[in-house]
Amino acid sequence: MSQQVLARKWRPTRFSDLIGQDHVRKALSHALDTDRLHHAYLFTGTRGVGKTTVARILARCLNCETGVTATPCGTCHACAAIDAGRFVDLIEVDAASRTKVDDTRELLENVSYAPNQGRYKVYLIDEVHMLSPHSFNALLKTLEEPPAHVIFLLATTDPQKVLPTVLSRCLQFHLRDLAPDLVASHLATVLHGEQIAYDEDALWHLAKAGRGSVRDALTLLDQAIAFGEGEVRSNDVIVMLGQQGQSDIPALLGHIARGDAPATLRHVDALAQMSPDWLSCLSAVQSCLHHVAIAHVDPAAIAHLPPTSRDHITALADAMHPEFVQLAYQFALQGYRDLPLTPDPRTGFEMVLLRMLAFRPARAREFPSAAKPSTPEDSSNEEHHRPIDTQQSSIGPLDTGSSGADSSIESRTKAQSSLAQQRPLGEHPNTEDPPWVSDPEPEPQYIPETEPLLDQLIDPNNDGDSTAKASQLADVAATQDVFGVEVGDDVDRDDSSNDQQFPQRLRSHRVIGPRCLIN
Repeated sequence: MSQQVLARKWRPTRFSDLIGQDHVRKALSHALDTDRLHHAYLFTGTRGVGKTTVARILARCLNCETGVTATPCGTCHACAAIDAGRFVDLIEVDAASRTKVDDTRELLENVSYAPNQGRYKVYLIDEVHMLSPHSFNALLKTLEEPPAHVIFLLATTDPQKVLPTVLSRCLQFHLRDLAPDLVASHLATVLHGEQIAYDEDALWHLAKAGRGSVRDALTLLDQAIAFGEGEVRSNDVIVMLGQQGQSDIPALLGHIARGDAPATLRHVDALAQMSPDWLSCLSAVQSCLHHVAIAHVDPAAIAHLPPTSRDHITALADAMHPEFVQLAYQFALQGYRDLPLTPDPRTGFEMVLLRMLAFRPARAREFPSAAKPSTPEDSSNEEHHRPIDTQQSSIGPLDTGSSGADSSIESRTKAQSSLAQQRPLGEHPNTEDPPWVSDPEPEPQYIPETEPLLDQLIDPNNDGDSTAKASQLADVAATQDVFGVEVGDDVDRDDSSNDQQFPQRLRSHRVIGPRCLIN
């Protein structure tokens, strides 16, 4: 096959060609330059971030004929053989296809023998987490104390499945997912080398579709070149990825920012003619709102976006209030979760947009750049809905008759105006408690009429029999609160207020629980 895929053709062959992963490149370069090498390395990360690539670069650095260095020559026999995949002392094993313990023992039979061509015998085990527990146990002793000429390079996408005893014997390096701007920049470099025309927006879409994987992005780039007949254009990439309608999301959010519900629904109807993926459209709404929120804080932070997208985001940032952006993002996030539960995806997408139109913070009703001037009608409405200050407008208890209430209000108003006229000009009223607002009068306390009740309960013929009176009073205190206090309270206190609250006839009685004593 004369055509070689871009992911293999543009695979890095030295540390300087790596995209991102500076922490791995720096550590390995210093270890090679200072001759502080470990006998086992473990590279982890998601698919396509460069685990096997870093392992092969390290194998070249160890076996280059110019010596152990972080910058191999790339022209010697060892470097050329490693690039071609025919170097004898580089043993690559796919652990997914050789999981049995017999395969591991067969692999380790030649560990004790010296390398044939190179300086080190390198064992590269890919997807090492697929090995069985018995295979790990067979590997442990050799992995802990290998010969001086043997180095193990392990790679896996799931380090949680690797035995802790194996992890403790390796230096671990986690390769992170790459940012879309780094991937887009690498795709531009590849297209420049291939002399293929492209659009920056198309590269941005491909980089986002790769989800941090350089290999996936290069594979999509191969597909885009074939789809666009030798060119990479934005419209072709959108159609190829099934992202129709995502370029119209900024205009759709512009209708929502203006509160134009009919225009929003017409725009959704136009999107429906393209048969888009509504879940992807909602994800595009989230991404657009995220960039708008960043533009509110720091406009320079969106400089990495393509020019067209950057202009749209800047226009939306001028039109949308920050509080509304945060609320709309939460609606989109909740709608993304609830979209599979809706009758159809379009219904869920429309309900998210209608929710954004219906609910917005009070300060986000208008555009931040063009505030609506107040009108006399607005001021009258504001006065109509202003809450009443209960402290300054307390006018005492109202009579049942309307004429009495009106006269009371008029007299209070005249008194307040006269006090305001009598105040000197230099004297400022107290804002907390104006002098013309008097303290509210205490409400009259209800005193139960106990004398008629006791007259009915106590037999008047038993005036001289104190024992009978005490018995009858105890029954009253146990069944009904005739004194206006709880049973067991001391009524006959030293407080003089008790003499005013209770009748003269009852002052000589003390109530203590169910008993009643007569002084």
